[in-house]
Amino acid sequence: MPGLAAAQGRSRARFPKGFVWGSATAGYQVEGNMLGADLWQLEQNKPTVFMEPSGDACNSFELWARDLDIVQAMGLNAYRFSVEWARIEPVRGQFSLAMLDHYKAIVAGCHARGLKPLVTFNHFVAPLWFSAQGGWTHADAPALFARYCDKVARAFGADIAMAMTLNEPNILLMLERMLPPPVWDMQAACLDAASARLGVPRMVTANVARRSDLPALTQGMLKGHREARAAIKAVCPDLPVGVTLSVADEQASGKDSLRDTVRAERYGAWLEAVKGDDFVGVQNYERAVWNAQGHLPPPEGADLNWSGTEVWAPSLAGAVRYVHEATGLPILVSEHGVGTDDDTLRARFIPAALQHLHAAMDDGVPVLGYVHWSLLDNFEWIFGYKPHFGLCTVNRETFERTPKPSASVLGAIARANAV
Repeated sequence: MPGLAAAQGRSRARFPKGFVWGSATAGYQVEGNMLGADLWQLEQNKPTVFMEPSGDACNSFELWARDLDIVQAMGLNAYRFSVEWARIEPVRGQFSLAMLDHYKAIVAGCHARGLKPLVTFNHFVAPLWFSAQGGWTHADAPALFARYCDKVARAFGADIAMAMTLNEPNILLMLERMLPPPVWDMQAACLDAASARLGVPRMVTANVARRSDLPALTQGMLKGHREARAAIKAVCPDLPVGVTLSVADEQASGKDSLRDTVRAERYGAWLEAVKGDDFVGVQNYERAVWNAQGHLPPPEGADLNWSGTEVWAPSLAGAVRYVHEATGLPILVSEHGVGTDDDTLRARFIPAALQHLHAAMDDGVPVLGYVHWSLLDNFEWIFGYKPHFGLCTVNRETFERTPKPSASVLGAIARANAV
């Protein structure tokens, strides 16, 4: 592990006292059997854009305590997870006290293990009834989301450490230039088939979409974030509230680079919307180099992830610097990782990226913490179980979790609070 060896061969860079060290999951990706969710219906479609159904996932709905034990044993001090709207409000206006208690127990379980609960109120997935009426394009959507956030905040908001309203609401804007037209056509066909099967005019979801819906989806989520933030703050005024954004480290190459145009498309509205927040969650997995024609391929000899995208350790610091410069807000690295079957790459990548992140902090960027995606090899949306981002493998039949060597690398850094 050259990155770790290099860190051991010099004086280590220390992080501030109270720095957040965590790992993340998302409910739909690990809990399993979320039959009342919009995406569950899309998985069952013919045609579907999903490579395989989520099924039991990692069975974390039952095994969440085991997940928390792993986070604690690693030496981390925080756990990011999502509460699932589809479980809490399975029918419009009907809220499940049992499900609120379920997530309240996870929050209590974090505290019992010395972990800060970092809670995402919506990680892409919505109740079927919400998306079947048009999702975020429906006029009532922001108010409905705010009402749900109010219920969660009243149930256990006082016990969580940081709240994130939405996860990567700009992800479709990130993909707009990247996905070829046939992929957008496949997503539209999947949604149209679901709409017909359910007997509704237009089903709309947050991470499988028709390209034509992007403007209305974005406006709905922008308003939804603002109203949700207000609802949470009304109940828990001292709770830090933010939103997480997908952010590539965009770089310009040559004359007339598209970089600034791309940044405006991907982030512009959201970098304005977060200015009333307490922090911004930055989720970075790659850099993107743009010339006047488009996105350049990875350089020859670069480390690549499962999909052929470049794995470049400085990209996290670049993304963090950009978002802080644009907003003036503190940053939580709410996701960062690499999808690969080569755990030695992950083990090298983590300390190397953290060294660059520390350099950004030395330059004055206020970073609150680092949360690695993900704790477990889990369901990665339309790609199913093929990509492996986890610090732990999961046996799909027994659900046994087995930490990889990279988990020890991150844990050692967290315990020392230094890289």
